Amino acid sequence: MDVKIIGYDSQYKNDFIRLNTAWLEEYFFVEPHDIATFENIEKDIIEKEGEIFFCLVNNEIAGTVAMIKGNDAVFELAKMAVDKKFQGMKLSNLLMEACIAFATHRKAKKIFLVSNTKLSPALNLYRKYHFIETPLDSTDYDRADIQMELIL
Repeated sequence: MDVKIIGYDSQYKNDFIRLNTAWLEEYFFVEPHDIATFENIEKDIIEKEGEIFFCLVNNEIAGTVAMIKGNDAVFELAKMAVDKKFQGMKLSNLLMEACIAFATHRKAKKIFLVSNTKLSPALNLYRKYHFIETPLDSTDYDRADIQMELIL
């Protein structure tokens, strides 16, 4: 099995949207802020010095995650999703490691994320990588009920 992590390529934009829409519709619903992100991926993430990573398994898109630049010291980890047929293969670990390496390389001091406490596997992943819970800041997402951060 050939597994690799690659950076953003516009040919995979619809895969980013598809993977994220799938989990959002399974657990919650697609919110207006999600739609705005999907419609402005390049402008709001890539052109602002962020990144979107994709995990390929045998050249098939299996997962994705975004790193959204807040400022020179802070990135937001967002929109992590792994296709159901690839879940259980620890691909989210590879995506997480790519995000941490990306932020570290850019000399960021912190990565933060917002999530929901009913997403236990996601929270376990974040804790595995030493993210700690912090007070929830104001957010555009109705589903967000927990915020976590990793100090680099």
